[in-house]
Amino acid sequence: MSYFTYNGRSSEEFKLHIESKNVFSAPEYDIEFQSIPGRNGDLIISNKRFSNVKISYTVFLARKTVSDLSKTLKEIKGWLYSEPDRYHKITDSYDKNYIRYGVIHQNLEIEEQLNRVGVFTVTFNCKPFRYSLEGLSPVVIENGGKILNPELFPSMPIIEIKGSGDFSLTVQNKDFNKTWSFKDIEKGVSCDSEQMNFYWETELLNQKVTGKDFPVLNSGENFISTIGNVEQITVTPKWCCL
Repeated sequence: MSYFTYNGRSSEEFKLHIESKNVFSAPEYDIEFQSIPGRNGDLIISNKRFSNVKISYTVFLARKTVSDLSKTLKEIKGWLYSEPDRYHKITDSYDKNYIRYGVIHQNLEIEEQLNRVGVFTVTFNCKPFRYSLEGLSPVVIENGGKILNPELFPSMPIIEIKGSGDFSLTVQNKDFNKTWSFKDIEKGVSCDSEQMNFYWETELLNQKVTGKDFPVLNSGENFISTIGNVEQITVTPKWCCL
């Protein structure tokens, strides 16, 4: 049976049958076209980002009585519309190696049809990238070691460095060579490139870091090295694709 999961629960729990889906669409790249008098062709202005993408599942719910239908629909709406102000993990049976992050979007218009009873479309507003399950597993990297990005798009990793005092981190690949220096670190530092923060556990450490931008792991080989009193480097690469 086909299914999707959202916010920790599965459509299978409610015996929802997926009739059709739109889960393979690609997002729009965020650019603007500017016309310049006397120049043929518009100028392209890039905002260097992908917009969100909508995915949907059209489902039906078979119940013998209106009372049973009403009860189950109430439970489904409670599931889908709890915590509607944040992204949640979405998976489905059509691509079990990847996940998305999205939030319920638009209302549920529920139709009553013969035999299928309750028919409606669930639409999620999702972040543009899909993330491989493999890339969500932390990997310990030796100092100066290599990590291979198998996807075609750069990833925004989480890099955890256990160490103390003053040390530096360098990330190198074919299009990227940058170093970050850390000062007066007690136990370690984590860098979340997507969230654009340096921290350790619940303490922000942005004020103890010098260096521009955040680490990026491009497609292909990436080398990660440190200098200083560092015990361990752990990378959650967050490989992604459209």
